[in-house]
Amino acid sequence: MLEVLAVLTVVVVGLMVGVELAVSVVLNPILDALPGDSGQAGRAHGGRMLGAAMPVWYITSLALAAAWAVAGWSEQGTGLVLTAAGLLVVSVVMSVLLLVPINNRAKTWTPENRPADWKQQISRWDRLHYVRVAVIVAAFALLATALA
Repeated sequence: MLEVLAVLTVVVVGLMVGVELAVSVVLNPILDALPGDSGQAGRAHGGRMLGAAMPVWYITSLALAAAWAVAGWSEQGTGLVLTAAGLLVVSVVMSVLLLVPINNRAKTWTPENRPADWKQQISRWDRLHYVRVAVIVAAFALLATALA
């Protein structure tokens, strides 16, 4: 049973990492290269879609890592799982305090109502997102190592 929980955790966290990495290194650069206001409209739509899905994914990932740590408390690798869970907590706190407020504004923007500093706000979100991706990649690496 512990092995099933460990594999499920690694798969769920790994898929989340893949989505977030793709957003930062593939999707957003594509949207930023689109002509006119298309990129900003694409980011707003993406913010609405991913803004609904990702909180559930982050909390599920954290819950699975915590469950693995508790279920495998006396097993080898629990320290790695606990550290990964701590990093996932950091990613959730970062999201709630830093990224979600920007996303909540950006997902409502249109060319007619966006603020004058919208590009600076998007750049700040991108920089914070890179840090968050690094945090969840580290968590994933620890979980994968604990599984191995």
